[in-house]
Amino acid sequence: MRWFRDRFSRPDPVIDPDRWARVRTVVPWVAALDAARDARLAGLAARFLAAKTITPVEDLPLDDDRRAVLAALCCLPLLEFGADGLRGWSQLIVYPEAFKIERRYTDVYETDGFELVEEGVDEVDGEAWERGPLVLSWADIAHELQHPRDGRCLPVHEMAHKLDVLEGGFSGTPPLPREWRRAWVQDFEAAYDAFAERVDAGRRTAIDASAAEAPEEFFAVCSEYHFSAPGRLRQALPTVAAHLERFYGPSPFAKSAGARAPDGIATDA
Repeated sequence: MRWFRDRFSRPDPVIDPDRWARVRTVVPWVAALDAARDARLAGLAARFLAAKTITPVEDLPLDDDRRAVLAALCCLPLLEFGADGLRGWSQLIVYPEAFKIERRYTDVYETDGFELVEEGVDEVDGEAWERGPLVLSWADIAHELQHPRDGRCLPVHEMAHKLDVLEGGFSGTPPLPREWRRAWVQDFEAAYDAFAERVDAGRRTAIDASAAEAPEEFFAVCSEYHFSAPGRLRQALPTVAAHLERFYGPSPFAKSAGARAPDGIATDA
């Protein structure tokens, strides 16, 4: 009983106020939050740091300030969803830059009755495994911190996948109440189909064409735009933008002028 009381009476983890102030100086999305959401994000980041193992590879230097930056970025999509979005995985692996992954591709030709298996190597800047870690490139994150309005936020992208998989596999639909889920699926399917058709036809798109790869990529890429270029997303895909604003809360850049990351935590790889 003493063990039970000790375990469940522990206070919530907190992040050092001075460290969090330094995070605000280097992460434009955090700097643009109002006081209430800033405090909420600090609490989520503290939980992230307490619950997740952050593993740098290839001698990447990751001091406590950089770890706090990573925690803040990964928790941005959880401002409304909450800490439950952290369940199901335990490790963040951070590479110095984009990394290579060996893959096997299987194509099934039903009419001919055979399968074609190909192997290849992909260079990627991030991965979210369905049952496993989150993997990020620090160099890409550092670039995005200096260009926060370019439609990119790698940790948000991969965390969107982690939220997606909570529903059971990658589908482009995170856990939602029943009625909202029905509307989400209908609106996202229509928007994705129209977007993919536009990409297949070789027409220009307002958001990155990689969103046409699959419904789950469409959700993750649009999530990046919600945080980094909300006006562009709203103009191109107003129904999708409305769902994401409800799910994530208002973008930090929705009303702020935004800012380039000033001097503070060293972000160069």
